[in-house]
Amino acid sequence: MGYYVRVEPNVKVYVEDVNPQGAKTILFLHGWPLSHEAFEYQFNVLPAKGYRCIGIDTRGFGKSDKPWGPYNLDRMADDVRGVVEALKLHHFTLAGHSYGGATAVRYMARHHGHGVSKLALFAAAAPSLTRRPGYPYGQTKEAVNQLIEETYSDRPNMLRNLENQFFFRHITKPFSDWIMYLEFAATGNSTAKVAMSFRDESLFSDLGKIKVPTLILHGIHDKVCFPELAIAQHEGIKNSKLVWFKFSGHALFYEERDKFNEELMKFIEQG
Repeated sequence: MGYYVRVEPNVKVYVEDVNPQGAKTILFLHGWPLSHEAFEYQFNVLPAKGYRCIGIDTRGFGKSDKPWGPYNLDRMADDVRGVVEALKLHHFTLAGHSYGGATAVRYMARHHGHGVSKLALFAAAAPSLTRRPGYPYGQTKEAVNQLIEETYSDRPNMLRNLENQFFFRHITKPFSDWIMYLEFAATGNSTAKVAMSFRDESLFSDLGKIKVPTLILHGIHDKVCFPELAIAQHEGIKNSKLVWFKFSGHALFYEERDKFNEELMKFIEQG
């Protein structure tokens, strides 16, 4: 079922809730510039295994409201808290991809992991998507600036070019068109401002505040969030496990979906 949750007086975010009677809950946070629908190949499988799968469309994306602002990690984490409270979630697994992974990390630090029993990060944009002094592993800020400039001048072309970084293996043109359909549901404003967020914000101090068991899944061919980011997450989060995906780029939850789903379920079922 799908419904809206009010997270600010004039802002509602869309929530898709599949198998509400599932024994264990997974709350999925999508990456930029997608929507919860990107997790179709998890939502097709995991509910049949007894899991409740909840997907949030981040503000500005998918079916959620698209205010002018703000678009930053604190606001995104607060939106997640609003959903958690509205649905009265507890003892759930928080799972985030790319910028959704960054949002999950900020939620754990800012809201002290409220309700979360386990954390799953996949191709997460943490601790920083961009390079910084003493941290040479991310994208250059110039590269992100180019994405922002192209978003304002020719967003369709920017999104089409982005696919060259997103996938390691060949995808069909219909699948490529579907991905772009998901991305077009966002506004240019939200697309650009979230890019500004992952260009400028970092999570170095947040990692050490995570106190729950954490699974880190990452493709070795990731050209968006480089593999070094996963290593930094593993080093910064106590009680974390890192699993590499040898045949994936940034979209490991699709490119190696069977392995992804199995690793996620195995992690959740562990005591």
